[in-house]
Amino acid sequence: MGQVAKHIPPTGERDFHARNDRSGDIMEGMPRPMDVYEELVQLRRSGEKCAVATIVEVAGSIPSFQSAKMLIRQDGTMVGTIGGGCTEAEVWQAARDVIETEKPRMLQFHLGQDAAYDNGLICGGQLNVYVEPILPVPNALIFGAGHISKSLSKVATLAGFATTIVDNRETYANRERFPEAVEVVAEEYEDVFPKLPTNDSTYAIIVTRGHKDDMRVLKWAVSQPLRYVGMIGSKRKTLEVAKHLRREGVTLDSLARIHAPMGLDIGAVTPEEIAVAVVAEMIRRRRHSEQGWTPLSKSIFAAGIPRTLANLGHGGEEPVNRGEAVAKRL
Repeated sequence: MGQVAKHIPPTGERDFHARNDRSGDIMEGMPRPMDVYEELVQLRRSGEKCAVATIVEVAGSIPSFQSAKMLIRQDGTMVGTIGGGCTEAEVWQAARDVIETEKPRMLQFHLGQDAAYDNGLICGGQLNVYVEPILPVPNALIFGAGHISKSLSKVATLAGFATTIVDNRETYANRERFPEAVEVVAEEYEDVFPKLPTNDSTYAIIVTRGHKDDMRVLKWAVSQPLRYVGMIGSKRKTLEVAKHLRREGVTLDSLARIHAPMGLDIGAVTPEEIAVAVVAEMIRRRRHSEQGWTPLSKSIFAAGIPRTLANLGHGGEEPVNRGEAVAKRL
């Protein structure tokens, strides 16, 4: 295997080479190479997405070996290698897309003589690289510890969500009522907010004991980069809460993310049925986040921004923007 003359890499490859790996722990003055599997576990625990590229098939000579792995973090930094060169740079670029879309990809490379000056290698072999997204366990933050929350926590846990219960009443927020929850917190909501995970793997479900508490939590939730924000209540209640937040300066784009009334329209009545409907909506958001609203959505925002809300600005009236979808029914 021989090296060809050094070439000036294209912009995408320069971006790739600029990403420096974290050296890991220092042991006796020497950096310890970071293990792909150790880093994968750490990232999942911290709630960060990543991608793992694996050489799954090899034919002929290649600059690596079958089963070699490389982990790509959300910020573009890497752990491990699958051989270097432009091939690895192309895999890195594909991994960024895989992290964004959460969909795996299979890449094929032919390291023949014709590709030598592009890839910097003359090997003559072929390899297939499978790039898969690694997603953290989704966190379900359930605000309120009433009877619906008990069912929500159980159903969400069964569906693979790590549930956290938050309520300012110790008689409700306790381990006896929520044994399956990862964490149960009995504190004022504003004191808890800074301690909570807020990323694309976080789901907020608002079922507090009253409208005022719902509003406190909702105002915080819509300001965070959460994957799902749901609130219990009627359409009238949701509209009034949204109007209040709009007057306080919350943007229409932020409000338009709210699933309220939350849950899919399956005719749910009991707390257990409501929990199934809400978790079903969370699962859809988890698995098909790019598809937007479904016809089964009950949210007042599913058909667009309600006209009465779109016309209400911070401290007064404002015209509806031409680009905004406006629901005529409200």
